[in-house]
Amino acid sequence: MSQGKPLEGVRVVDLGFWVAGPAAAGILADWGADVIKIEPPDGDPFRGVYVTGGGYEVPFNPPFELDNRGKRSIGINLLEEEGRKVALELIANADVLISNLRASALARAGLGWDDLRAVHPKLVYCHVSGYGTAGPDCDRPAYDLGAYWARAGVAASLAPPGKDPPLQRGGMGDHTTALGAAGAICAALLARERTGEGQLVTTSLLRTGLYVLGWDLNTRLRFGRSEAPYERTHAPNPIINNYKCADGRWLWLLGLQGDRHWPDLVAALERPELLTDPRFVDLMARRKNNLACVRLLDDLFASQPLSHWEQALDRAGMWWAPVQTIIDAIDDEQVRASGAFVDTPVADGSAEMVATPIDFNNTPPTPAAMPPELGQHTELVLLELGYDWDQIAALRESGAIA
Repeated sequence: MSQGKPLEGVRVVDLGFWVAGPAAAGILADWGADVIKIEPPDGDPFRGVYVTGGGYEVPFNPPFELDNRGKRSIGINLLEEEGRKVALELIANADVLISNLRASALARAGLGWDDLRAVHPKLVYCHVSGYGTAGPDCDRPAYDLGAYWARAGVAASLAPPGKDPPLQRGGMGDHTTALGAAGAICAALLARERTGEGQLVTTSLLRTGLYVLGWDLNTRLRFGRSEAPYERTHAPNPIINNYKCADGRWLWLLGLQGDRHWPDLVAALERPELLTDPRFVDLMARRKNNLACVRLLDDLFASQPLSHWEQALDRAGMWWAPVQTIIDAIDDEQVRASGAFVDTPVADGSAEMVATPIDFNNTPPTPAAMPPELGQHTELVLLELGYDWDQIAALRESGAIA
């Protein structure tokens, strides 16, 4: 039985630009929080990313829609004293503040944690940064491409020796960081229920990237050695690797437990002699002869299309997955059955969009609305704070609000 959304009744102030902070607030909005997005008079620059970053002319901005749907927008000029006062009133009436502005900018505006903790002891203050809250680069500007992809080591870990680092798709580090921030905010809200006190919650693109590489880093810390990136032809375990089929499509074998899965793969390939081939008889032998093993499997998989191998592998009980494009994924029956897409209200009806990746059985989180226009809810939010129309007009005249 539906009980509403999980975070109904929680008010969040989203004071951030671009992606990581606003994406965390966007997740909370999908979960039912009332999220008020503070924007400067010229708006969050992410609104114009297609024009400024990609040079495209488009009628709307799907990345911005994903991370900002269901919010309300108020335009505030934080460079004006009256604008800062409005922001402080909003925060005083909120449960959560999320910001990915640099700490120095927040401090200059009187909106840092040290400024707010004394006057709002129940506030859960979430600061999302590029490089963390301490150290020589804690206030360095960053995107996830720099702090997560480049500096944390993710790009280098995916580049075989002598190869160029791969390019990151937009928002990969931001969205991973946002998920962590959203979970941490909920934990802090739970702690507040027990103690009556809010707290500072921090995360960073750098720390998230390091955690994503946690296996590699922990191995280095514990053993003093690193697992170097490698070409697919030199995979240490050739049956947790990708192979190209006769129709040009790829599949990925998932034989992590090499000796458990090798007989299943041999059965799918209909090559029983491989079970006794001394080069491939066990995991260590296949590791020693990995180049020969990969080349053999390349030849075998190249003999038939993917449609043949998906039946043969499933019949033999061999674990595998297709290598899909995003076009393939959108049409994948399992992707759709998993709830990956959700209908979102738009001006002329509804549009299918990506769902946030967490489901609640009794309190399904669905988007309430498309992203607001810049300052769309400025007057409404101020009226809720107790301002009258004359005061709102005066703030607008002074340039404090947009």
